[in-house]
Amino acid sequence: MIVVTVTRFLAGAFLANAVPHGAAALRRREFPSPFATPPGVGLSSPRENAAWSSTNLVVGTSLLLAVRRRSGSPAWAAAGATLMGGFLGWWFAPARRAARLAAVRLDG
Repeated sequence: MIVVTVTRFLAGAFLANAVPHGAAALRRREFPSPFATPPGVGLSSPRENAAWSSTNLVVGTSLLLAVRRRSGSPAWAAAGATLMGGFLGWWFAPARRAARLAAVRLDG
């Protein structure tokens, strides 16, 4: 039962991580990814973000499909997605804030 719970939690985290990278790729904007220099801080191209988003979608979906017929609550996937979303917002907030301030300084 604990393996199913952890698997669902991780699936939610992977699926949540796919969203911002996919959105950045669709908007053709650079966005931090593990492929950037430095990893997770520098900006990656839209193509790299599309690849990372796809990887997260495949892993998250595979994890969910692996435990789809097991007992247990699917709420763990939602919990994983919620915690990953909160963590990502917290982690990237300083960088986004610095980028906005730099843009304001350049305009003003």
